[in-house]
Amino acid sequence: MIACLASSANICTICNVAAAVVSARTYADFTTEATFEIKKCDIHKLDEAPATQVVMTREEGLQYYRTMQTIRRMELKADQLYKQKIIRGFCHLYDGQEACAVGIEAGINLTDHLITAYRAHGYTYTRGGTVKEIMAELTGRRGGIAKGKGGSMHMYTKHFYGGNGIVGAQVPLGAGVALACKYLGNNELCVSLYGDGAANQGQIFETYNMAALWKLPAIFICENNRYGMGTSVERAAASTDYYKRGDFIPGLRVDGMDVLCVREATKFAADHCRSGKGPMLMELQTYRYHGHSMSDPGVSYRTREEIQEVRGKSDPISMLKDRMLSNNMASIEELKEIDVAVRKEIEDAAQFATTDPEPPLEELCNHIFYNNPALEVRGTNPWTKLKSVS
Repeated sequence: MIACLASSANICTICNVAAAVVSARTYADFTTEATFEIKKCDIHKLDEAPATQVVMTREEGLQYYRTMQTIRRMELKADQLYKQKIIRGFCHLYDGQEACAVGIEAGINLTDHLITAYRAHGYTYTRGGTVKEIMAELTGRRGGIAKGKGGSMHMYTKHFYGGNGIVGAQVPLGAGVALACKYLGNNELCVSLYGDGAANQGQIFETYNMAALWKLPAIFICENNRYGMGTSVERAAASTDYYKRGDFIPGLRVDGMDVLCVREATKFAADHCRSGKGPMLMELQTYRYHGHSMSDPGVSYRTREEIQEVRGKSDPISMLKDRMLSNNMASIEELKEIDVAVRKEIEDAAQFATTDPEPPLEELCNHIFYNNPALEVRGTNPWTKLKSVS
């Protein structure tokens, strides 16, 4: 099932993964790359599918592992801060779905574009945001990635357009970004993500139509985590074959818990778009461990046993870890070093997010317009008395 391509006699030093795991020690006898057998994708209106035998290097594996662990620990810390009432309002966590974000990013370029719904913390990180900026945004602090005014659902970085709170509305926006890519001829594409709960939105089908007519370089990705809020996909959709929903648009159904499956499918879709063939639709079969949001305990419509079964059999981090260890691509001690470094990064970020000042009141109306013209917004300044209406 798994065959190593490199000799065990190779000697390599530990990778400096995202500048976080630095060690002067030399790790000898590690396999530098290996070939893995992955699950075949289901296809729609395609003559070929992504490869089922894929190569992963040791450096890639360490990077994927660290990024997924960072997202996982960040979300668990957000859960803790929310329960302490330090994070308030809406908060939608991504733990369990880490392979989607990391696999997609591994299949496209940072110069490509990405837009998603409100479960956005993981993508904010993979798109270049720091844990400190994300945590500070969750607590509404000045050092947040949106200066403390966006919260959980509204985070942005270069080539990343949020975090959007209106269900499904990010998909036509993403098609607009893809249209801009085509107009500029820059060989870039846009990935638009939405959940199974948004998949029945009419605006998504309108967007499919326009994208197909104009052959836009757009990848539409449904992150099917099996429950839209508290409703299972079987109760919400007459057809749960979301990868076929584009009808005339080719589609892929992918194991969204396997980072390598997601990576290869995304590369396949990206090549399709860049070749001028138009859009591609992907369905990532994944699972969220938390409820829909922090206000949802997540166990009234599914059992704790179901959640534990997914954790035990399909956890994306455990799957990657087992692959690396069984192929001699890393040691348990090395992965523990990454875990320790990640935990420290998260704790430092949480400390910053709970001590950084809130944005001052005079900044409340900034960033309404691109060039910030002088503007008075009625009722936003408590020291200005409103004229009484007789």
